[in-house]
Amino acid sequence: MIERYSREPMRSLWTEQARLERWWQVELCVAQVLAEQGVIPQEDVQEIASRARYTLEEIEQRERETRHDVLAFVEVVARSVGPAGRWIHYGVTSSDIVDTALALQLRDSLEILLRDVREIREVVGFQARTYAWTPMIGRTHGVHAEPITLGVKWALCYDEFGRAERRLQWAKEEVSVGKISGAVGTYVHIDPEVEKKVCERLGLRYGASSQVVPRDRHALCMSVLATVASTVERWAMELRHLHRTEVKEVLESFAPGQKGSSAMPHKQNPVRLERLCGLARLLRGYAVAAWENVPLWHERDISHSSVERIIFPDGMILLDFMLGEFASLARTVRVDPQRMKENLERSQGRYASEALLLELVQRGLSRKEAYEIVQRVAFTSDSSGQPFWLAASQDPVMSKWLSEAQLQKLGSLEGYLRHVPAVFQRAGLELEGENCS
Repeated sequence: MIERYSREPMRSLWTEQARLERWWQVELCVAQVLAEQGVIPQEDVQEIASRARYTLEEIEQRERETRHDVLAFVEVVARSVGPAGRWIHYGVTSSDIVDTALALQLRDSLEILLRDVREIREVVGFQARTYAWTPMIGRTHGVHAEPITLGVKWALCYDEFGRAERRLQWAKEEVSVGKISGAVGTYVHIDPEVEKKVCERLGLRYGASSQVVPRDRHALCMSVLATVASTVERWAMELRHLHRTEVKEVLESFAPGQKGSSAMPHKQNPVRLERLCGLARLLRGYAVAAWENVPLWHERDISHSSVERIIFPDGMILLDFMLGEFASLARTVRVDPQRMKENLERSQGRYASEALLLELVQRGLSRKEAYEIVQRVAFTSDSSGQPFWLAASQDPVMSKWLSEAQLQKLGSLEGYLRHVPAVFQRAGLELEGENCS
């Protein structure tokens, strides 16, 4: 992944050096367990542990000849050890090492992503409570609907990232699986107990496998990453819409000296939010690639390998960047309650159409008749510029049923926001001693 969209410590988890270190961690663990079983001499394992050396440059040079990265690694390390090096990679196949090491990388990466999501929930939860009673118009299809609060939006965001956290935990459990079972997964040259002990020491689970850990696990993991990225995009897009000039209720922060356009000095574009929406497309594409890796020939082919060298490092690094960026954006957005009030008032009370519809039904009108009356009044209000209540009170049919004072009461904000605490509770947040102002 390019430097622009990567952060530490995730970036360091996916370097070539980090990959080799995990290969060696697995190789050494296998040798130690074999020594405990009496398969190889204990003193040779001690020599392996103390003398093993390798560099990335040496391995790359050897790989140019072998055209096999794991074999190049094994030969370089074995040569550095001397005669005892013959026990390195004893009874195992390349995928025993590669897949188990990959499980370590995925597990550690997902732990970072879990921390990222928890940070977002902390930030978003604070914003939800801060703006719990800040009224604004809710929109469906981009059109004014009924009043909500900005806090309700943030509460829904908090809840959605709670599901993201649970999914990432699920993905972590699915891919934290190693295998030390040989060339076709039948333990021909190594005891199944070795796999059990190696995986336990590495903090991994183990299960049935062919030459490789079945790729449905990895496909699920990448699908979760794509889903979480889509959650980030969903809320980045929400903030982008609120940033638009015609709305301008919540704006992406704009740093001193920042420029929005090379041609138009007045521009303050939501470029960071737009970037998140773009990066989510990559993660969804990586999920498709991971699904394509599930069907392999017989006990294994190598078609998945080249794909995974791209999608796992890039996917983990990208999502880490996206989550960190969204946390920063959520923390620093500029909120304009006055603009929210102005936009709320632009509908001139027409948001109360459903309340009026239900009131007429309660008074004995059929739903169809009530709907047509309220729709006529709403359209008259919209075309004439009259407040909804005034247009309703002047309607010859409506005026028979409700006075202007009764009409205005139906549109009070308190009525629309009285169940905000229930929304918060369902999202896993609590409001204490607060009410609509």
